[in-house]
Amino acid sequence: MSEVTAAEMKRLEQQADAAGLSYRQMMENAGEAAAALALRTWPGSKRAAVFCGKGNNGGDGFVAARHLANAGLAVRLYLVEGEPVTTDAIYNCGLAREMGLPVLAADALDEPEQADFLQSADVILDGVYGTGFHGTLRPEGLAAARRMNDAPGKVLALDLPSGLEADSGNAAEGVVQADLTVTFHAAKPCHRLAAARCGRVEVADIGIGTALNL
Repeated sequence: MSEVTAAEMKRLEQQADAAGLSYRQMMENAGEAAAALALRTWPGSKRAAVFCGKGNNGGDGFVAARHLANAGLAVRLYLVEGEPVTTDAIYNCGLAREMGLPVLAADALDEPEQADFLQSADVILDGVYGTGFHGTLRPEGLAAARRMNDAPGKVLALDLPSGLEADSGNAAEGVVQADLTVTFHAAKPCHRLAAARCGRVEVADIGIGTALNL
């Protein structure tokens, strides 16, 4: 499969936005595609735990959570580093709350009832860190990665498993081990260089090719 680096992907998104495909629409398309893939891969799933970082990877998670809930799953969202900070992630977090989805701090998983939900979740979405990740996992990210890795449900990583560097494939200590990774528009080098961390990789169309006549 063809690959793009993190910088190339950022440039493609900028070009698509300039061509009329807004960042918000790309996020909607990404989250919807992730949810559809989860439902198709694991039919009969009843519960989903969605871990969201504060950036746009978390925004994809908020969108996916809405679509999973609309499909009838019980969904809970866990904020790994506090409230989202990017415009489109803030917007989509708001939509999730308007739907009545529980949006909780990740440390709520220390509570028995929340821990039980995670243990019973059929699907776990990793939307903590995206293609901008480098270096080591911060304590909150490491704790969330450990929770995802220790839970029995299937892990779907959004774009790439948290703790993996997009271009080098270098893995931080505690990196998320995904069963399935949905990446957007095109594969990134890490999907080849760290294939075992990513599980099966599916590329989702989020509209960039159409917007740019690629």
